[in-house]
Amino acid sequence: MRTDYTDVSFWLATAPAYRPNAPLQDAIEADVAIIGGGFTGLSTAYHLLRAEPSLKVTVLEREIVGFGASGRNGSFAMTLMGLGIDVMALLKGKQAALEGHRYMERAVDRLGELVAQHQLDCDYIRPGFLRMATVPAHVRKIQKQIELCHQLGITGIEWLEREAAQAQVRSERYLGAWWEPRLALINPIKLVREMKRVAEELGAHIYEQSPVLEITRGPHLLLKTPRGQVQTRKLVFATNAYSHLFPMLRRKQIPAWTYMVATEPLSERQLEAIGWQNRQGVEDARNLIHYYRLTPDNRLLMGGGPVGLSFGKDMARDANPNAWRHLEEHIAWLFPALKDVRITHRWGGPFSVTLDLTPALGYLGDRRVVYAVGCIGHGVSMSQLNGQTLSDLLLERQTDLTDCFIVNRRVIPWPPEPLRLGLSLALRGYLQAEDWWHERGQARH
Repeated sequence: MRTDYTDVSFWLATAPAYRPNAPLQDAIEADVAIIGGGFTGLSTAYHLLRAEPSLKVTVLEREIVGFGASGRNGSFAMTLMGLGIDVMALLKGKQAALEGHRYMERAVDRLGELVAQHQLDCDYIRPGFLRMATVPAHVRKIQKQIELCHQLGITGIEWLEREAAQAQVRSERYLGAWWEPRLALINPIKLVREMKRVAEELGAHIYEQSPVLEITRGPHLLLKTPRGQVQTRKLVFATNAYSHLFPMLRRKQIPAWTYMVATEPLSERQLEAIGWQNRQGVEDARNLIHYYRLTPDNRLLMGGGPVGLSFGKDMARDANPNAWRHLEEHIAWLFPALKDVRITHRWGGPFSVTLDLTPALGYLGDRRVVYAVGCIGHGVSMSQLNGQTLSDLLLERQTDLTDCFIVNRRVIPWPPEPLRLGLSLALRGYLQAEDWWHERGQARH
């Protein structure tokens, strides 16, 4: 049994000491069993018990809470759904794009409400979001996205010209920016542990280091772990990027990997050179985006760029030296004053991708089983609201959340291997090629 998780991410490496809950070692019964102890699973447990305190809710986590994407992400709680509002409008129509954006606005706000209501100790700040244009094509792209937002009646998003953008974060590479005040930054491992605390206070039973090895569907659902089993009336797959490991979900999503690096704490001189006094979350406008932020102790965290893929059930893609080198070079390209900064942490983690690049939640087979997949790297806020949506589905309540177009929609299945890998490589290749075309002729990373 693994005892040291400090190599999994910067967040886990720098987190306070933690004692996981004991594994499941008995045969127990539950009203609802939840597979996955990340944001989605813990939020679902929380919202179920808030709505129906008498329920017996059990959470089964393969490793420790926050081991997956919930403990490895860039920490952005933002309004982005899929690959952006323009892509969503192209794939699903303008009404769906608006509906998705409203869902995500509500998700960001809901996270802030939870933090305030339960005094969650997770380094929460709400500094807003900048999407920086670093090549002329991205200026046009962002301006068209903002124009679409305004056409749809979305307010609070505006274009910053080059000088105004550079006044926020100082880099000669910036040509302008999307500014949006609705973004929060958190420490994700602190948040997931706080959500565990709150769920347990409401009565949730959480078992860590308890992988689900077998699921049997009958009059009741039976889940077997190495040392125990759960007989449950209802079941939640809160497994996101790991969902394809379960036969019932095998083709609804695939995992892809994003990579991150963290610098040593920046000196006062280095901070002065890059400005960034308001500590906003920043992305660029590439397809394979870079995303970055400052931590409370003034480290620069940079993620994105190259995306990792795998074949079949292989989930051993957390390390990628080429991606880490790309990120280190990109830091120097953006901020020459940081070209010699020391990198202290390097990590990676999977995120969930549906074939149509759109999140999906709903029933699975019948109304006893629900699932959520396809956060596509934007799950910090979405997962909290998804938990409330899944709770409504389990309680068979029709609400404005369950009426959202991402709920109980038809999910286009990924093809079986080896076609799945071929298709995912082709999609990644197209996105890389478009980025290269826009950035051609520039000495950049």
